[in-house]
Amino acid sequence: MQPFWLVVTNLGRDEVFIVVLALYTWLWNPGGGRNLGVVFAGSYLVNSALKYGLNVPRPFADDPGLVSDAARATAGGPSLPSGHAQMSATLWAGIAAQVRRPAMWVAAAVLIALIAGSRLALGVHSPVDVLVGLLLGGIAAWVAGRAAFADAGTWRWAVPVVVLLVAAVLPSGTPREFGTGLGLFAGFWYARPSFAPPRDLAGRLIVGVVGLLVVFAVFFGLGALPGAVKDVGLVRALRYAVLVVVAVEGVPAVLRRWMPRTSLPTVTPSQAETTPLR
Repeated sequence: MQPFWLVVTNLGRDEVFIVVLALYTWLWNPGGGRNLGVVFAGSYLVNSALKYGLNVPRPFADDPGLVSDAARATAGGPSLPSGHAQMSATLWAGIAAQVRRPAMWVAAAVLIALIAGSRLALGVHSPVDVLVGLLLGGIAAWVAGRAAFADAGTWRWAVPVVVLLVAAVLPSGTPREFGTGLGLFAGFWYARPSFAPPRDLAGRLIVGVVGLLVVFAVFFGLGALPGAVKDVGLVRALRYAVLVVVAVEGVPAVLRRWMPRTSLPTVTPSQAETTPLR
């Protein structure tokens, strides 16, 4: 069964999250995708802080022979909480909380259960790791289903500036996950998806294919920077912030024919605390 579980666990990779967040934002719910992105980044930072703060060893730490090389390759960093379980729950349950359709909840539950179960089946996490990850991901999904974040005035640029300043002062040797999370947070907070999703199947296919080609060209292009530079805290944060802004604002600008400009309601700081997503 290990080949099956390796395929399943790879559904929790960063590249899959990028594809799902991009397609959901472009094709289904632009405003909701932006808010989900902010929550996703926050959940990512919480996961990283707990992992490296608690520094709980992996179940196979004392005996690496307990798991295969392929399984170990999917296990980066400390053990608690499970990043695959937490981020998958944040993403899929977050989408379900916004879409609010029974079929979406069923699909989300199946995917989350499979990905979380794969971490146990591969022996790279303990049940506690997975349960804590699911709990944190569930809380994040609840927030994603209810919150809207300020996207106007000084709030739009002041928050990303502060976040990037934090990335700039990260001590040398800080795990790179912190730069990634801060960049995602800054990018999603700044981005304002002022477009309507394409209405016909041809438009959806064009937006999905061309949009992902653009996004991954930027993703791999920025990833090709010299190793001594690309993982410095601020540089890594800027890489992911630029990636998000290109996805949310750049792709719609290029594909304006299929993603017509629309005027989205502006969320003020006071509304951001109470406005549910629709």
